[in-house]
Amino acid sequence: MPASTICADASLALKLVLPEPDSRLARALWNEWREQRLTIVAPSLWAYETISVIRNRAHRGLLSPDLEEAALDVLQRLPVQLHRPDNLHRRAWELARRFNRPAVYDMHYVALAEMLGCPFWTADERLFNTIQAEVSQVHWLGHYSPLP
Repeated sequence: MPASTICADASLALKLVLPEPDSRLARALWNEWREQRLTIVAPSLWAYETISVIRNRAHRGLLSPDLEEAALDVLQRLPVQLHRPDNLHRRAWELARRFNRPAVYDMHYVALAEMLGCPFWTADERLFNTIQAEVSQVHWLGHYSPLP
């Protein structure tokens, strides 16, 4: 995969469509990627994760039906290429064991970025802190500074 590819996880994408801390940063970063014509990729579970979070928030009364539908519409228009390369699940499982993670889904993003040789961006500070010492291509949204 060329250097013009970025792997972005669900935590970052959700900040584009939901009012969350650092949503402004996420939008600035995303706009920077679009201006640079970068290809944004994610494992196929990205779609399930993002839609589930939106539905869960609406179900709990944290999003109105109109905002729920608007968030879903925006998410579905995001130019994210979903990938499921051979051995993705096994590599994600190996990484979950290596980093002693109870769930494997976050490691799918790390595994995909590793397989494609591209940077991985997350808004999940706990995930970043867990892997950053050993995964050089991981970046945390909280460290991003928008271009002037």
